[in-house]
Amino acid sequence: MPSNEIRLSAEEIRYMSLLQDLTGAVARDCIIDRENNRIIFVVRPGDAGKVIGRRGVNINRLRKFLNKDVDVVEYADTLEEMVKNVFSPAKVLGIRLVTRGDKKILYVTVDPNDRGKAIGRGGRKISLARLVLKRYFDIDDVRIR
Repeated sequence: MPSNEIRLSAEEIRYMSLLQDLTGAVARDCIIDRENNRIIFVVRPGDAGKVIGRRGVNINRLRKFLNKDVDVVEYADTLEEMVKNVFSPAKVLGIRLVTRGDKKILYVTVDPNDRGKAIGRGGRKISLARLVLKRYFDIDDVRIR
């Protein structure tokens, strides 16, 4: 069950408003990842295409305007669907949640051909997964199998 206790800063709200003005997509959430100089938008289901735009025109304009990387994830109510959305376009074959002490570790099995896509260049996709899944499902670590 997703956690409903997400508090947005004024900066995050400004970014969400900008996203809507530039793309017409509605953001449910915005995560500022200062470590990787990026902004992660969690948009309502079906809006990722609007954010990206034809041939990536919208997302590239957003990246230039913000001078940051921009990632987009479509929101989902269930852990399984959210994991699929986070790792898209990699094919998720299964997930397994393990609790060790007070830590929740999520093992994500992906198609062997999609392993690189699931991890991302320099581990970007896996770090995105950790941020989003911690925020929505209180998962402490995500590991790819």
